[in-house]
Amino acid sequence: MIRIATIADVPEMLAIYTPYVVNTTVSFEYTPPSLEEFTRRFVSYTRQFPWLVWEEDGVILGYAYASAPFTRAAYGWCAEPTVYLRPEARGRNIAARLYAALEEILWRQGYQVLYALVCGENTQSRRFHEKHGYRVCAEFPDIGYKMGRWLSLIWYEKRQKVANIPSISPCPWAEIVQDVERLANILDKLSIP
Repeated sequence: MIRIATIADVPEMLAIYTPYVVNTTVSFEYTPPSLEEFTRRFVSYTRQFPWLVWEEDGVILGYAYASAPFTRAAYGWCAEPTVYLRPEARGRNIAARLYAALEEILWRQGYQVLYALVCGENTQSRRFHEKHGYRVCAEFPDIGYKMGRWLSLIWYEKRQKVANIPSISPCPWAEIVQDVERLANILDKLSIP
């Protein structure tokens, strides 16, 4: 059910993301990205970070990916995971399983700290992150304006159990998940189908 996303999945993933932009404060974007822009993001992010999909019967029900939360070199051991689901996929533990697989790959890459930025009024995402070991490290009141109101932003973090002194920067995800078999081994370790 979890597999590595491909460029052919971009239109379907964009279709999942668009309602979050148009109808909610989950995303702070005002306008959905074009297919060209979303494709550019996919290509850019997947050079370093994993992008996974949950697929059933040929339909993508959700996707998870990571990106760099900061650009300066000293932040190179930080990653920002994100997950989006179709409405009918909610409540089935799909987000948790996608996040677990994504996090495991990120830890194996060498990332030490994961950050999640959550709109303050998004109580479902706040509960999700807290349940999965993220803790609040900062809150920014009235930082974003969307849908006629000011919105706060909650900054969550999750750290490796043991902070390692890095000898090298995190490797690209493809070095960890070189093929379907290696992804299957990671999913088996996590007991994810």
